[in-house]
Amino acid sequence: MKSWISRPVPRLPGSMPALRLFDTAKGGLVTLEATGEQSMYVCGITPYDATHMGHAASYLAFDLLNRAWRDGGQQVSYVQNVTDVDDPLLERATATGVDWRELAASQIKLFQTDMEALNVLAPDHYVGAVEAIPAIVPAIERLLRQGLAYRVAGGAGEPDGDVYYDVEAAGKHSADAVGAWTLGTISGLSDAEMLELFAERGGDPGRAGKRQALDPLLWRVAREGEPSWDGGELGAGRPGWHIECTVIAHEYLPAPFTVQGGGSDLIFPHHEMGAGHAYSLAGVPLARHFAHAGMVGLDGEKMSKSKGNLVLVSRLRAAGEDPAAIRLAILAHHYRSDWSWTDAGFAEAKARLQTWRSAAAVAPAGSAGGLLTRLRTELSNDLNAPGAVAAVDQWAASALGHSGAGSGVAGPGVPGSGSGGPGSAMDTALVSDAVNALLGVEL
Repeated sequence: MKSWISRPVPRLPGSMPALRLFDTAKGGLVTLEATGEQSMYVCGITPYDATHMGHAASYLAFDLLNRAWRDGGQQVSYVQNVTDVDDPLLERATATGVDWRELAASQIKLFQTDMEALNVLAPDHYVGAVEAIPAIVPAIERLLRQGLAYRVAGGAGEPDGDVYYDVEAAGKHSADAVGAWTLGTISGLSDAEMLELFAERGGDPGRAGKRQALDPLLWRVAREGEPSWDGGELGAGRPGWHIECTVIAHEYLPAPFTVQGGGSDLIFPHHEMGAGHAYSLAGVPLARHFAHAGMVGLDGEKMSKSKGNLVLVSRLRAAGEDPAAIRLAILAHHYRSDWSWTDAGFAEAKARLQTWRSAAAVAPAGSAGGLLTRLRTELSNDLNAPGAVAAVDQWAASALGHSGAGSGVAGPGVPGSGSGGPGSAMDTALVSDAVNALLGVEL
C-alpha cells in the first residue's frame, strides 16, 4: 500500500543530544542508544471514520521522535499498518450500505491527506492487514505447531476452527529466557484490570471453548457474509488484530526494533498481546521500548465516535483552518498527557502561529543559534513539545521587542531584546528551518 508523501526536512547545523523517552514497560525514562540506525512501528488506523484529534495527537507524538532521531544523525526505519479488515469496519460498512473495501479506501485516502497536511513524515512502509495475510497465515500455523495456539470448537451459532493464542502456555514457554514475555510484562496491570479492558477493547473473554478468558483471537474462520481469505491449514478466514502488527513488524523491521508506539489505549491488550506473539515467534522481544501518547477529549469529555463529539482534522481543514495551527494546538500539550481540545486552545494556537511568523521575519542577528539549542534540549527530554513551544514564544517576544514590532521579555537562555533594528536574513532562515525540522511547523 502506498504511503503519503513527506515534505522535505531542512538540515540544521549541529545535532540533537541523546534522547530520553518514557518507556511504558519499564515505567520510567530511558536513554535511547544512538546506534546510527533506529526503527519504529506505530499502530495505524482502522479506516472506518475520519481522522480525529486523538489520532492526530498520537501520530504527531511519534513524528516528533522521528524528527528528533533524524536531527541526531540517525537513520530511521518507520513502519505503520492500517487495519483494513476488522469488525468495526465491517459493521460501519453494513450500517451505511457501503462496500467495506470502498469505505476503507476512502478513509485511508482521507487519513493520508490529513497526515500530509499536518506535515507528518510518512512511514517507509505503510502496510495493510489484507496484504499481510500471506505472511500472517504461516505465523499462526507455526504457533499451532508449537502448542502456543489452539482451535476452538463451534457452538451457539459459531463455526468450528477459530484459532486463539494460549497466553498461559506462551508465558511458560518463555519464562526462563532473558527479556521474556509473560502476561502483564508490557502493561503492568492486574488480572482484574486486564480482564475489564480486554472486554472493552475488542476481546471476547466469554467465548465458549477458550482455555483462558484473556486468550486473544489469532484467526477467525469464515462466516457467511464476511470477507475471507485462504488460510492454508487454518481454513478460509481473516486474521485477528494483534497478530497483524507483530507479523508486519517482523517483515519490515529488526527483531527487536527500537520503539513500539501508539495511543495509551493500545497498551492493553494490543501491545501486550503483540509482544507475546513476537516472543513466541522470534524468541526475542518485539521492541526494546514501548511509548504511548495520551488521550484527547473535547471540552473535558472523552472524545468518541459513539458520543459524536469528534473534532475532525478534515473538517477544520475544509473550514479553511491552517494545518500548521492545528499542529501547534496539539504540540501545546505533552504527548503523554490526557487533554481536551477547546476553541480557546485553538484560538491561542492560531495567534501563536501568527506571532511566530511575524517574529521570524525580523529575527535579530545572532538569535537563532540559542533558540535551536533550546529546542533540542526540550525535545531530547521525553519529546517535551510544550517546553519547545515556550522557547519559541520567548524568542518571538524578544525578536518583536527588538524590532519595535511588539514587546517581550527574554527568558532564560534567550537573547535579550534590543532597541530596534533590521532583522537578519540568516537568522530568519535558521529559525524557520529549526521550527520546521524539529516541530514540523512551517513559518
